[in-house]
Amino acid sequence: MDTRTLIDSIVRQTTVLIAQLSTAAGVRAPLAHVADQVFVDLAHEIERQGVRQKVVADMFGIALRTYQKKMQRLSGSVADRGRTLWEAVVGFIAERERATRATIEDRFRHEEERDVAAVLKDLVESGLVYCTGQGPSAVYGMTSALDRQAQRDAEQLASLHDFVWLAVFLHGPLSANELARLLPYPDASIDDALKALVNDGRIERTPDALTSYRCGQFSVPVGATSGWEAAVFDHFQAVAIAIAAKVVDGAPRSGTDDVVGGTTLRFDLSPTHPMRSEVLGLLKRVRAEVNDLWNRVEHHNTVHPLAISQLERVCFYFGQHCTRPAAPTFTRADEPPNTTPTSSDDKHG
Repeated sequence: MDTRTLIDSIVRQTTVLIAQLSTAAGVRAPLAHVADQVFVDLAHEIERQGVRQKVVADMFGIALRTYQKKMQRLSGSVADRGRTLWEAVVGFIAERERATRATIEDRFRHEEERDVAAVLKDLVESGLVYCTGQGPSAVYGMTSALDRQAQRDAEQLASLHDFVWLAVFLHGPLSANELARLLPYPDASIDDALKALVNDGRIERTPDALTSYRCGQFSVPVGATSGWEAAVFDHFQAVAIAIAAKVVDGAPRSGTDDVVGGTTLRFDLSPTHPMRSEVLGLLKRVRAEVNDLWNRVEHHNTVHPLAISQLERVCFYFGQHCTRPAAPTFTRADEPPNTTPTSSDDKHG
């Protein structure tokens, strides 16, 4: 198995996803911590697999002592997110309530002028900042603090609750301290989330002497206005775990009786293709079929509770997306289209 090429390709695709998430909706998420976070998490996970530190250091191409010092330094500071230029500009305007473009550019004169201009444009388009006038005398000010705070608090609270709920479902029973090690939230925020989730019945406390939490399901229904972030992570994690399970199983190939794995199919269509609606309706049909099965399983489990010792959790994932080529491709009239068959786990039609 060509592990190096596979790893390089996955890292490249993951960085594309992170880049798109970090710039979603015009917001520039802080990324200063990402490289350090990746190093620490990757090193910890490799060590958890039973690999000695000296070997791990060699895998990173550094001496053991250098590796140990770096881990010690980063483990203590990796949670410090730092301030991006985007955050610094917001803070500068917020402190003064309003500032001219000339004042802002002077304050950040050591930054690239185009970067400052791009940040100001993002802030105005996102509604976080308003702008009156043009040129150096243009005035930038923060929109209503109460409105901003209310929106931010509501979004963060909903997201925090969903991530805590998902973590309890995937890894429970968990204590508050164990959750704090899994999630990048303050202890007090996690405690508040746990109380709220218990109160609305999404999770429950375990009956033993330890204060732990568990739940039987995690669900973000179609059309829900919150839970998107946790649902995306859940799907991404499901794919990653399935791939890892396939690799650990020692059989990197597909089989007709597989219970671990996945299938990717790509359909080439046109606006007038006779099966276009049938293909585009795959997501809706599969979602309906799987949801019906899930509901029937849950009903059976409610009537006939499962013993923990016999519990086997099956994670089924699926998805769909449509893309269009950047430029049209053409096939000579005397040349048949490419219909070369591929493996059963990756078809291009």
